[in-house]
Amino acid sequence: METLQGILEFFNSPLFKLMTRMFILYLFILWFSTVIWTYTDAKKRGGAALTWSAFTLVFPFIGVLVYLILRPKETIEEAEMNSLEYEFKRSLLEDEVKYCPACGKRIEEDFQICPYCLKKLKKKCTSCGRLLKLDWHVCPYCRQEQ
Repeated sequence: METLQGILEFFNSPLFKLMTRMFILYLFILWFSTVIWTYTDAKKRGGAALTWSAFTLVFPFIGVLVYLILRPKETIEEAEMNSLEYEFKRSLLEDEVKYCPACGKRIEEDFQICPYCLKKLKKKCTSCGRLLKLDWHVCPYCRQEQ
């Protein structure tokens, strides 16, 4: 009986009331910070920031989970960077710009050596004189073995 009396006294004590109020304050701060985070993240991703923050305000914690499921996968900045990277790679493929494998400087298709680092890029066929890749053992133009 004394144990039960002690437990009841603890729940009526000022310490327990203080702990309860601190916990409620913690939950309120956490809830409010999720609203602010949702607003800033939705703004970065180009979504309806006010709508999502209001949704999170009305539905605490569940609103953030719904937003995390439905939000765009990338921010506006990431989408722009991916678009630029895609365009750059596409332009490299379309223009067929060649770069030296050793130093990375721009070279022409018919260079035998890199003029910057002197890396040997191609060799001449001993029969027809056309340029061949270094690892080719047969000239595809005249069928001469190298």
